[in-house]
Amino acid sequence: MGTLLIRPPGHRRDIALRPAATAMVWIGEGHPHETIAVPGVALGDDDVLVAVELSTICGSDVHTVQGRRSAPVPLVLGHESVGRVIATGDSGATTVDGAPLRIGDRVVWSVTVSCGACDRCARGLTQKCRTLTKYGHDRVGVHGDLTGGFASHVQVRGGTAIVRAPESLPASVLAPASCATATAWAAVARAARDHDLDGAAVRIHGAGLVGLTAAAIAVEQGAVVEVLDPNPARRALAARFGATRLESEPEVVIEAWGHAVVDALAGVATGGTVVLVGSVFPADPVAFDAESIVRRLVTVAGVHNYTGDDLVEAVAFLAGRGRAYPFADAVGEVRPLTGVDEALAAASGPGAPLRIGLVPGR
Repeated sequence: MGTLLIRPPGHRRDIALRPAATAMVWIGEGHPHETIAVPGVALGDDDVLVAVELSTICGSDVHTVQGRRSAPVPLVLGHESVGRVIATGDSGATTVDGAPLRIGDRVVWSVTVSCGACDRCARGLTQKCRTLTKYGHDRVGVHGDLTGGFASHVQVRGGTAIVRAPESLPASVLAPASCATATAWAAVARAARDHDLDGAAVRIHGAGLVGLTAAAIAVEQGAVVEVLDPNPARRALAARFGATRLESEPEVVIEAWGHAVVDALAGVATGGTVVLVGSVFPADPVAFDAESIVRRLVTVAGVHNYTGDDLVEAVAFLAGRGRAYPFADAVGEVRPLTGVDEALAAASGPGAPLRIGLVPGR
């Protein structure tokens, strides 16, 4: 870990790292990542420093490097990670449930950093905090250099939801929890606010990791789930996550792809709920038949990211009933951190696995 230079409470704790931490910095579309060495960090009172065990490449990382979504540069991408606490700030950080974090704890953490005090946080919309920042989305330098998962270490800041990760689960299962799994949990939970899912007919558009995870979660809550996707291999994979064919109109439709919003709205039953979760990139506006929505008493809800409680539930699901599903197979390849450019290219290619993992030091 290195030398700790401890200062009085309220000050930052300087931590020297020997060897230096490594971060892969993206400097813009069409440019390869640059490797930087980070010899030390200054931890705030509620911060923790985490040594990354595994990070996975999310679709939004691919969209960023392809120029399909805007991002400030230079930045360290990556927001799906699992790792171990190697240092804490003076106040000592806690998990979502208030338990103190200790050196050596295996953890996952939310993509968002929230103030906890603004009007949105007070309403439970912590993922839309007035002063929100996000791992893998912030420019290097604003909050230090270790601000994304494509690095050997991440400085997890105060205001981040942190959850202890079970030692028994593979890193390949845990890393996506901080994006795909927690987002899927939030989407299913939103639908469950309107409908008892036990026996309900649920249709999911998109057999990416969010859609497949939502399918497994809904099945475990008693739903009959159908997953639609243009890719036959992905449709076949959906069966391993509990999907089948519906014999009736769905009461719940979850659009987890971003390209089937019109079909999602048109296909839900009268009195049903449509949860839109896949529209997280710029796209052409879709036709919206307001009269049909009104006459059919359809509820349309948007879900973006998740709360700390959703992350807690997501990890609990993976450690419990989720063990019955092939989440460990979602990471089809594991590559060295320094090969991030090749990994991103592979993640966007035809036949790409659901996730590609990146491991520091390989």
